[in-house]
Amino acid sequence: MALNISNTPKKPGVYIFKGPKERVLYVGKAKNLRNRLRSYFQESANLDQRKAAMVRQVKDFSFIVTGNELEALILEANLIKQYKPKFNIILRDDKNYPYIKITTAEEWPRIEVVRRIKNDGNLYFGPYVPSQAMWEALAFIRRNFLIRTCGYNLDKPMRPCVQYQMKRCPAPCAGLISRKEYMKIIAEVILFLKGEKRELIAKLEETMQRLSDEMKFEEAAKIRDRIFRLQQAFESQKIIAPELGDIDVIGFYREDNNIAFNILFVRSGVLIGAKDFFLDKIIASDESEIMHSFIEIFYAKEIIPPEIILVNAMPEDAKALKKWLKDRRGARIAIETPKDGKKFELLNMANENARLHFHQKNKTAKDDSLPLIKDKLHLKKIPKSIGAFDVSTIQGSESVGAFIYWEADGFNKDMYRHLKIKGVQGVDDYAMMHEIVGRVLSKEHLVPDLVVIDGGKGQLDVAKKVLDDLGIDTELISIAKKPDRAFLLTDAIIDLEDRSKESLLLKKIRDEVHRFAISFHRKLRDKRLMESPLEKIPGIGKKRRLELLRHFGSIENIRKATVDEIAKIKGFNKKVAEKIVEGVRKS
Repeated sequence: MALNISNTPKKPGVYIFKGPKERVLYVGKAKNLRNRLRSYFQESANLDQRKAAMVRQVKDFSFIVTGNELEALILEANLIKQYKPKFNIILRDDKNYPYIKITTAEEWPRIEVVRRIKNDGNLYFGPYVPSQAMWEALAFIRRNFLIRTCGYNLDKPMRPCVQYQMKRCPAPCAGLISRKEYMKIIAEVILFLKGEKRELIAKLEETMQRLSDEMKFEEAAKIRDRIFRLQQAFESQKIIAPELGDIDVIGFYREDNNIAFNILFVRSGVLIGAKDFFLDKIIASDESEIMHSFIEIFYAKEIIPPEIILVNAMPEDAKALKKWLKDRRGARIAIETPKDGKKFELLNMANENARLHFHQKNKTAKDDSLPLIKDKLHLKKIPKSIGAFDVSTIQGSESVGAFIYWEADGFNKDMYRHLKIKGVQGVDDYAMMHEIVGRVLSKEHLVPDLVVIDGGKGQLDVAKKVLDDLGIDTELISIAKKPDRAFLLTDAIIDLEDRSKESLLLKKIRDEVHRFAISFHRKLRDKRLMESPLEKIPGIGKKRRLELLRHFGSIENIRKATVDEIAKIKGFNKKVAEKIVEGVRKS
């Protein structure tokens, strides 16, 4: 299609290619918008096969002019996150990674697990991918460092909780430890998370010696045991090279238009995690262009870039990329392509991991279950990805939906979604299915090659209407139980009771989405059962709820209290007290 680009300015900015029904196909940035668009659409444009295929789908385009190239990069990253266009590099793992947060901005700091980073004066350690190492570190800290786990406001003294009785908290809430002593413990936790073995052990040995000199032998023995446990914990860490500090190592392996990445997360010289990505049908051909897109999309997540990023090929527009990363980190970032030394060894290790992941992915993709599914269901092509939907209701209320995602190497839990039904009142399976399919598949990166609906012909027809409305052309079936059978859009019904490997896989996917929906049910049900009746009373916030519980000790005692007894509490009045009495007695 010939598009008029003559009115496009010769300025930096972002361009957006659109296909049928205004669906965004590709988002790109340029120093000179007109020249970049001309490289796509002029007759002499020398495009590779994949770019040419994209251009054939373009029905329209738009652009946004920016003040400079850095602004264009920031806008491009945000638009890719928003639209997830099919021809951009998209990382299907769109969850934010966990960090350990120490709330040093509070008077009495504590530890939290968070997935969003804020510039709030607190300390963040991570990312931990996978998260198992983080949970192990947290468990170790809570066993060996006495710090509070509650989130209460400690402005006023209160009675210590059961954590104090279990010797897991020093009870700053009751004034049983000075802030100076408490902050010493926090400093030790920080040294532990930074992997500062020598300094932390030296501090503890000094404390042990002092206690011994003061003839406090029992306390000294406790410190001795803690030193022993710390030494064991440090020995179990995968120490790479302490002198390297914080580094992300991006390994790369490619065959044709398929690419595997492996990222090693090294913090304070310790390997704290790794993450694999597999991308297929990449439109870019040059490694420097691919690396730029990958870094841009990866660090657009809620993640703190490290001091150094190691890569095989310097990304294009590296200067603007480093400026953008600097803004995200709040400090200078270096992107390096090492040729020797420890960094080079690390990069080779990441490259080898990427190669192994690539071939493992391809090996599992060759499982003959997928061609058999294609034949059994009369599909147009072999499905490399399968997504499944289910809806469920708890006692006629709190309806929920679930979506799961299967790929050639198994279930991809990063792509799973739980949804609370928003637009349907009462029990209406068809309407609920319509809502959840529309909400999930409107995000193009979640559209699989084959959609499976847990249900019968009615649910299948509803899902087909949603796909038509969204302009999505993907394979679609539904699977019903007792007996297990698949409904096709052609009105054919396929028996799945034959115990063939393809039937077993389809039923396994159907059962997994059902399990996932039920687990969300139980979570909501348990939450509802555990809810305090105080939470349902208008005007009674967290502070007042805590004050009531401190004063009366339990919900049952609050139920027995009179309006006058509640009104006497500081911060309450008769009107509020009447609300509380009415609210708790109704529950």
